[in-house]
Amino acid sequence: MGDADITLRHLARRRPEDLVRALVPESRPIEVLGWIDSQVTHIERRLDKALRLRIDGEPRVLHVEFCFALRDDVPDRVFEYLGFLFAALRLEAPGEPVPPIESVAVVLSGRRRRLPATGKRRIAWPGRPFSGAHFRVDAVYQRTVSELRSRGSVLWLVFTPLARNATAAALRDIVREIHAGAKTAEERAELYTALLVMATIDPWGHNLLKELIIMIEDKEEGLLRRTPIIGEMIIEAERRGEQRGEQRGEQRGAERGEQKAIAELLGRLFARRIGRRPTAEEERSIVERARAIGPGEVEDALLDLEGEALVRWLAEPIRPS
Repeated sequence: MGDADITLRHLARRRPEDLVRALVPESRPIEVLGWIDSQVTHIERRLDKALRLRIDGEPRVLHVEFCFALRDDVPDRVFEYLGFLFAALRLEAPGEPVPPIESVAVVLSGRRRRLPATGKRRIAWPGRPFSGAHFRVDAVYQRTVSELRSRGSVLWLVFTPLARNATAAALRDIVREIHAGAKTAEERAELYTALLVMATIDPWGHNLLKELIIMIEDKEEGLLRRTPIIGEMIIEAERRGEQRGEQRGEQRGAERGEQKAIAELLGRLFARRIGRRPTAEEERSIVERARAIGPGEVEDALLDLEGEALVRWLAEPIRPS
């Protein structure tokens, strides 16, 4: 899940209002104040999946967890994160009340049968009143294309390849809408990258990745091919055959392409932090660390470490977690 999580978190940070609009169904005025970047240093856990809000003038916090599937460990992860987040908010403003927090798990794949609308992690003794955490479940892969489009943002359009009724014709319209709705060429490329990453997950077996790549290339006249890492992803996908016996090789090709796209995103993050593109050696270190300890941990380091400390970290031997 690390690769898709990095891609989606990157886009969500660009468009927090669009994320909130769909996940906070409130008729009252909502003000998005920004992402929480607090860090509880003694546990070294970054807390940048939560947004500060004001709903009808009252402080609130929204925690969003992107999940490949609603596996058994998801309630544990949500409960653990809420503990870290609560501790960080208390440290930020000692003596002040911690704002109410709500968690939403955005689920990308899983069983065909409808998922529950809420999940929970119970920690109380058996027979005792409930103690623990509840969280909402947004199974985007069980939505229809029209349901995702009705959320009113290009951010949610990238999830349409996951929709249960996704078709090539529907995605052709989605590509046009992303082209028209993206703020810049850079954002458009990032949205298309996320669209392709979602297509590799393919929870319903639609097998639309190759057609989607062709659609984007036709619409953008080579935009993705001119983006080095994504261009390699396209070339890799084009090599895949359509015979059933080649499906295993196709899956490996999609996974390699997805990893390359994520490496590009991490490289951009490095450039924003340091003020230059990574050297070939630094880029190799970023990719190797993403494979060894996970893209999420590498992104955390790129966000946490400053200047020379980041450069030194990339030069150190990799210590798998």
